[in-house]
Amino acid sequence: MGLFDRLAGWLGLKKEVNVLCLGLDNSGKTTIINQLKPSNAQAQDIVPTIGFSIEKFKTSSLSFTVFDMSGQGRYRNLWEHYYKEGQAIIFVIDSADKLRMVVAKEELDTLLYHPDIKHRRIPILFYANKMDVRDAVSSVKVSQLLCLENIKDKPWHICATDALRGEGLQEGVDWLQDQIKTMRT
Repeated sequence: MGLFDRLAGWLGLKKEVNVLCLGLDNSGKTTIINQLKPSNAQAQDIVPTIGFSIEKFKTSSLSFTVFDMSGQGRYRNLWEHYYKEGQAIIFVIDSADKLRMVVAKEELDTLLYHPDIKHRRIPILFYANKMDVRDAVSSVKVSQLLCLENIKDKPWHICATDALRGEGLQEGVDWLQDQIKTMRT
């Protein structure tokens, strides 16, 4: 970290935030995070995440450390070990995988009722991903299937996205950045 970055952080001009990126396997979490990084830092090939990986990207006023958590069933129990450190959550849903939408809802409910999350006003950004797939359901339908309207104690927002093209991602990051700034003031 350079002198200017350290000085900016010290003066409160550049804030660091830990974000958990959660969702079922094959929902597009790693592809989304890859798209959010500068083009010269993006990976050319995306492979399934085993366990978790840590990635970083910056906006004009925030430096994000993203914990990309594997969505495979055998690794989902690892998620809860990172809840205390998370200051925001990105929850990615495969909008074309109607069969596993119920599983995504169950995992979301488990997350929302976990003691380390339940009483915190942590912002949750939902990416209804894979909108480019022919049978994908709309972000409104995803919101209904996940019963997002029942989340009353946390700020949340849903964006329709196509991670392969990067469509819809910036809207979500802008919303998340605004929420985090609001929380810190």
